Amino acid sequence: MMAGRRKCAMVSGIQPTGELMIGNYFGAIRNWVVLQDGYDCYLPVVDLHALTIRQDPETLRRRTLDYVALYIACGIDPRRATIFIQSHVSAHAELTWILSCFARMGELSRMTQFKDKARRHVQNVNAGLLAYPVLMAADVLVYGADLVPVGEDQRQHLELARAVARRFNAIYGPVLKLPEIYIPSVGARIMSLQKPDNKMSKTDEDADGSIFLLDEKETIRRKVMKAVTDSGRAVANRADRPAMTNLLTIFACATGTTVEEVESRFLNAGYGAFKQDLADALIALLEPIQKRFHDVRSESEKLAVILSQGAYAADRRAAEVLRAVQDAVGLAPKSNRR
Repeated sequence: MMAGRRKCAMVSGIQPTGELMIGNYFGAIRNWVVLQDGYDCYLPVVDLHALTIRQDPETLRRRTLDYVALYIACGIDPRRATIFIQSHVSAHAELTWILSCFARMGELSRMTQFKDKARRHVQNVNAGLLAYPVLMAADVLVYGADLVPVGEDQRQHLELARAVARRFNAIYGPVLKLPEIYIPSVGARIMSLQKPDNKMSKTDEDADGSIFLLDEKETIRRKVMKAVTDSGRAVANRADRPAMTNLLTIFACATGTTVEEVESRFLNAGYGAFKQDLADALIALLEPIQKRFHDVRSESEKLAVILSQGAYAADRRAAEVLRAVQDAVGLAPKSNRR
């Protein structure tokens, strides 16, 4: 009997800095839920990436487990997708070192996020911050990923991963698979409620700019009602109305409709009625996620089993690519003898 054909692999992850917010859900997690049946999905919480900025150890540990529980609460099924913590699979770090020997200083220093974080953290411009995209490349390439769903702001990093893989393959043959980049057409870039020119962030110093997945009902309603709007009262999706366009996009994502449908629905309504309905929609969306999160998070032993099984499955898949890379560059194989 012929062995079943292996599904294509999809890899994506989020680093546990700040609290997960609706931009993460609309732009990433919700797409993972859809893709988990058609792909072998590897969905790490990428805790190693968080270390480029100083973290409180207890907060990092707690938040990492919160993210895992939120993955599950949002609809990721551990029986259909591989959920794990990045640092539990050593192949990520091992492949990073090898790939760093094929990444060029110039291209790393030109990364937009490196330049941005270097400006914001002038007292801690560390080597890890520069090499961040190489670790991201390893996260993807070590599973032979066919598809990588990312936000638009991560496109540059994935292009680098493809460039490094292409460079490696030009020397050693087709060892590394070049992943395809997937950016959702709606919801890929949710903007701040307070600064519509800036992307909504997990780590925004102004918490009123973001709707976090675990925000209480009253907090969600307050943030929505305080959201910045454009001059005038038209609920319209136009380039000269970035604040309203952002709120319309959030409404469409929260209700599973199109921006045009939402715009038509509120054509003759004012901002007040629109915002009240938007708050209702977000509360209705997040309430079951929050309930499921608390259920999952309270079952610590079950969560530990999920992570152990996920790390084991991820390690088995990653070991195949890592060994192929090690063989290609001439690293001697490990001996099984003690």
